[in-house]
Amino acid sequence: MNPISTGPLHTFRRYLIAGLVVWVPLITTVVVIKFIVEMMDRTLLLLPPPWRPENLLGFTIPGFGIVVALVIVFLTGLVVANLVGRKLVDLWEAILARIPLVSTIYSAVKQVMETLFGAGGDSFRKVLLIEYPRKGVWTLGFQTGSGMGEVQARTERQVVSVFVPTTPNPTSGFIILVPKEEVMELDMSVEDGLKFVMSLGVVVPRYPPKGKSG
Repeated sequence: MNPISTGPLHTFRRYLIAGLVVWVPLITTVVVIKFIVEMMDRTLLLLPPPWRPENLLGFTIPGFGIVVALVIVFLTGLVVANLVGRKLVDLWEAILARIPLVSTIYSAVKQVMETLFGAGGDSFRKVLLIEYPRKGVWTLGFQTGSGMGEVQARTERQVVSVFVPTTPNPTSGFIILVPKEEVMELDMSVEDGLKFVMSLGVVVPRYPPKGKSG
């Protein structure tokens, strides 16, 4: 047995790693939440100055911007859900469609949002395993769509679009179109798939998932 592996240095290293395992996720979580709260608090600028908490109460309320943002989004949905609101949105979109650059960005973002949150859509609801960048090497991806129109017609095969994220930042990545018969649908949830990517493959989802064990 190597005496170094059981000596003071090894003990110090073990305690140091144990401490890092506790503090690094905690600090990261606090930093991310702090960033989100500060960003959402900027929605308070939409309120008239006399209505802002620092003027009404004499002090700021961290996170109050999240409440304001949720109220604004909810009220917007309430308005556009009826016929009059729908007409107003159509008028607004018709105006934006006449602005060259704005119309392109707006229509693209709107289509993405409708695809992600629309009922019955399959975007980011499936975790797939594909052989990429070559046969015998497997990569995790997320299905973003199927029925690829011209691509499907020209390849004469049913293909699906797969988003392959980079690690540890899953917000960046690239899209590849893969024949449906060459993708393997996994049982893991999208959340577990994202954890796997963000952890560099260290956090492996439980298999079989709860409720599916034989």
